[in-house]
Amino acid sequence: MRLYQSVLIGITLIVIGMIAAYLLYGGNGKGVTAIGGHFQLTDHTGQERTNESFKGQFTLVYFGYTFCPDVCPTGLQVMTQAIDQLDYKTQNKITPLFITIDPKRDTVDQLNSYVSNFHPRLVGLTGTDEQIAKAARAFRVYYSRSKEDRGASNDYLLDHSSIIYLMDSVGIYITHFTHTTAVSKIVATLKDKLRP
Repeated sequence: MRLYQSVLIGITLIVIGMIAAYLLYGGNGKGVTAIGGHFQLTDHTGQERTNESFKGQFTLVYFGYTFCPDVCPTGLQVMTQAIDQLDYKTQNKITPLFITIDPKRDTVDQLNSYVSNFHPRLVGLTGTDEQIAKAARAFRVYYSRSKEDRGASNDYLLDHSSIIYLMDSVGIYITHFTHTTAVSKIVATLKDKLRP
């Protein structure tokens, strides 16, 4: 019986590993993490933007929302402080993106006011529920309205992943950080990856 259980556990672990690998690499067979892809959104100035709008630039991509009380501001501060510690030439190779997961409240005007608190290069992006969901799926971002806040009120919180994605100049995933990553580590990674 114990041998049977051990074999069953082993098979289960292998299957879980295969599923995890497929989800992570998207079944592309190239060993490249399947994060990122096409999106069509509206920026904080009202202009339509797609992933193609940022070709030629490295991007730091963060999904959050302006009414987030703590994690989002921390993530954006970490991201923009790292950019500020780079020389001017390197800064100009990076565009930080803040994609809202709360398009109901995060209008163009709301985003315009919010991103100005962080960095002049920061681009805020919003869109329809469907556009945001599609972008979140492309970046494998989780978000959901908090169970405690599922009433009709406009005052609610969202549960969400807090990841800063570093994408290369053609939109390919390089690595990621979190809102707790040391600024110095992000700076070192950016200098390394953006080295001429």
